[in-house]
Amino acid sequence: MAILYLWDVKQVDTYPSHTDSQDPANTESDVVYNVHWRLKGEDDANNDADGNPQRGEVYGSIGLDVSDLSSFTAFADLAVADVQAWVEAAMGADQVQEYKDNIDAQIAEKVTPTSESKVIGS
Repeated sequence: MAILYLWDVKQVDTYPSHTDSQDPANTESDVVYNVHWRLKGEDDANNDADGNPQRGEVYGSIGLDVSDLSSFTAFADLAVADVQAWVEAAMGADQVQEYKDNIDAQIAEKVTPTSESKVIGS
């Protein structure tokens, strides 16, 4: 399988105003403290009956450590790549890989099902 993974990390929760616990003189606005994320996988090697790539996804939310705002990025200057990097760092490489493995298993189940639902008498 050749699976392409895509992150969706656009929905976030912010503190309208938040003070740095390391430097109480530093207060910032719109501080992102929680990210609602989706990790989607698409297999371009195995298509469904309609010719569409097989897909899988996992989702959740993750809190971010906002105790130190010394490397704060203003909300207006945030890029999706920044937030994705924060999410992956907060999860850790092992957890990210576990989510990708989960998506791989979802797609493999669609390609080669291990069970099927059937109706008696049909």
